[in-house]
Amino acid sequence: MGKALSPARGEIWVENGGFRDFQSPVRDVMWVFYPSKYPHHVPTGLGKTSGRSFSTHITPLAGLPLRNQTIPGGSETRALLWIQCLILLISTILLSSCQPQSELQQLPYQPEYLEAAHPPSFSPMRIPADNPLTKAGVALGRKLFFDPILSKDSSIACSSCHQPELAFTDGKAFSTGVEGRMGKRSAMSLLNVGFYAKGLFWDGRVATLEEQSLHPVRDTLEMRHSWPVLLQKLQAHAEYPGLFRRAFGIKTRKEIDSILVGKALAQYERTLISADAKFDRVMREGAQFTPQEKRGWTIFFDASPAVPTSECNHCHVDPLFSTLNFENNGLVAALSLDDYPDKGRGAITGNRNDNGLFRVPTLRNLKYTAPYMHDGRFKTLDEVLDHYASGGHPGTNVSPNVRKLKLSKQDRADLIAFLNTLNDEN
Repeated sequence: MGKALSPARGEIWVENGGFRDFQSPVRDVMWVFYPSKYPHHVPTGLGKTSGRSFSTHITPLAGLPLRNQTIPGGSETRALLWIQCLILLISTILLSSCQPQSELQQLPYQPEYLEAAHPPSFSPMRIPADNPLTKAGVALGRKLFFDPILSKDSSIACSSCHQPELAFTDGKAFSTGVEGRMGKRSAMSLLNVGFYAKGLFWDGRVATLEEQSLHPVRDTLEMRHSWPVLLQKLQAHAEYPGLFRRAFGIKTRKEIDSILVGKALAQYERTLISADAKFDRVMREGAQFTPQEKRGWTIFFDASPAVPTSECNHCHVDPLFSTLNFENNGLVAALSLDDYPDKGRGAITGNRNDNGLFRVPTLRNLKYTAPYMHDGRFKTLDEVLDHYASGGHPGTNVSPNVRKLKLSKQDRADLIAFLNTLNDEN
């Protein structure tokens, strides 16, 4: 038996399953493997040639004896060592190939693709090529949407501010986040949001639903969560890894990331369609307006000189009943463009002319979405009509369609009767 070696500068040894490098080049450092003695352990021998003898130092895994050995020989020894290295390589490959599949890979990934809804008169919904609708993706998105796990203290979910029974709003002027924190604006309805092609939020800060879904999680006034912490919770969850596997084909839990969370939520939100109100059925010739609703329709669309002008349909165009543009409707008295307390679109674009502009909201399902406007200042439709009849506050960039209106009590009642035909009771 050779004398036990001590680590010399430049040698690489294996110690308890880890490598140790003494940081200088040494020639002919090679592996030695004894599969017959330790068949169930990682090979742990390293050797260094010296003259015509070969000394090895074996540091097996914990619980196995330390072995020192001198192997005589010259070229024969080298040939033997290269053969041992080859055996090591082949054994490692075979051992790796024999490892069982990961927990997730054992689950099936067979996406069942869905076709996006396309109601009559609506433009086709734009679906990103990298996020097609699937049955598993929509189901995952729905679970995430209603799960408070997305918030820092697990107290609120997406559905807290977007409640189905309120047309996916929350009935508040300002939404409430974790720890009772008050938001800055009213929650917009998510119905038909899959058809929105000009940005999202009141100020249009993001372009896609995939991106929109990421903002509330980290917003300090909403869910106030940290994405790294949230992802750890999702990865360690009993159910979510399997659901992400079925939806996106991930192979490991670590593949769950914010991008996939956003994609799942976006898929679910694209299924939130409102297109079966009485108005829609009338347009499909499956129903008829009452005389009052018909007159209200005429006023809304300025369809006859026999009724007063309302200017409504300039900004609220069917079928979405919104142009999706950003307008200043004279809500706030501002002496200059810099005097708007909430800059709205201007805070995103940096353009002073966009200060005080907000997205034109849909008029569908108004029965469920009060209070109205981005700051929820109007509790009823009568208050909304009072504002527009007054002409609003003047301003440099106020829409020219906002001007004083001459609407009688009957005109207003008929107009509201028509607006109620936009409520989708289904």
